[in-house]
Amino acid sequence: MNKNFKSCALFLVAGLVSFTIFAQDVPKGWHLMDKASSGYYGISMDKAYNFVKTKKLKSNTVIVAVIDSGVDTLHEDLKSVLWKNPKEIPGNGIDDDKNGYVDDVYGWNFIGGRDGQNVEQDSYEAARFYHNMKSKYENIKDASTLSDEELFFYEMWVRAKQEIVGDVNPMEVIQIRRMSKMMAAGDSVIRKEIKKEEYNCKDLENFTTENADAKKVKDILTRICEGNDNNEITNQQIMDQLEADLNKMEASDTAPKNYRGDIVKDNYKDFNDKFYGNNNVMVSNKSALHGTHVSGIIGAVRGNGKGMDGVADNVRIMALRAVPDGDEHDKDIALAIHYAVDNGAQVINMSFGKGFSPEKNWVDDAVKYAESKGVLMVHAAGNDAKNLDSSYNYPTPVYATKADQTTG
Repeated sequence: MNKNFKSCALFLVAGLVSFTIFAQDVPKGWHLMDKASSGYYGISMDKAYNFVKTKKLKSNTVIVAVIDSGVDTLHEDLKSVLWKNPKEIPGNGIDDDKNGYVDDVYGWNFIGGRDGQNVEQDSYEAARFYHNMKSKYENIKDASTLSDEELFFYEMWVRAKQEIVGDVNPMEVIQIRRMSKMMAAGDSVIRKEIKKEEYNCKDLENFTTENADAKKVKDILTRICEGNDNNEITNQQIMDQLEADLNKMEASDTAPKNYRGDIVKDNYKDFNDKFYGNNNVMVSNKSALHGTHVSGIIGAVRGNGKGMDGVADNVRIMALRAVPDGDEHDKDIALAIHYAVDNGAQVINMSFGKGFSPEKNWVDDAVKYAESKGVLMVHAAGNDAKNLDSSYNYPTPVYATKADQTTG
């Protein structure tokens, strides 16, 4: 999943984490404002609604499927706009609508287990593909002998190898491991002394300690906050990103843990094995953070004085959980698209992306299916200013055939 801050591991080696956090001096809801009246380059939402009123136009309810990390079904600004499966009786343990998904009231969780466990952290697709195909491709000397299909996957593997192994310096990894241990030790001391599991720079303003590691953690966090003019960056943000970066670097010589397989327990290679997962589309506040954020932008209740106003005032959000903290799996995305279409979604929002898509044909077929039913699909452009016409960022609107699989 895309994040709004940079990798922090390399900066930690030098004793400083560098984050890119959005500035705090812009008003809330600036994206809805009008440039002429407010000075902010928003989308002129109020002007648009006023125009609709003058035309006395009436809207029809639109079901928007949000394929993401989950949605907070208890959120006060979203509860009333959540899609509810009209054919399903909540909590009776029966597949009332016989669609293969039991008690799918708000949607479905494709990265959950039948036993109630859920995938929250996962690996990166580059690491998965590199290690899965290493024995097959690492000894190839002459790629010209490969078929077009095999050449496509071989070239993908070479690209994955460059990303995973690349310029990783073993000594650098050792340094980061040491720094990670220091950060964890210092963070533990601070949490215990200030009696808070999650804290920010405000909490540390008057904090003093004799513990050397805790002093270093305070210094690092303070410098991050000062550098970004944001004193609400938390210890948890830093620790989570550090762990993710370290895992990514260590993937150069160690195959990633099978997070999804150990919990979901489907036959991943069989696309027809599709009735897995569970109906918990929220899992936890942390897990559902991104999907809830996205859903709020789309349809948070307008004009109620709570939080933000969504863009649309007559939508129902269908929650489809398929994106972990890491890279999503093609099968889960493809099946989430099928679910959305089959259950009446008219728009599918996909605010996620990754640089490798080994089972792109599954996703392509799902996109074609959505297109055949007149469903609009919206995919994020990402947070890193890449040219999507020439970079690898999946899913894409360009289909890949077995004989002609290109960047798209």
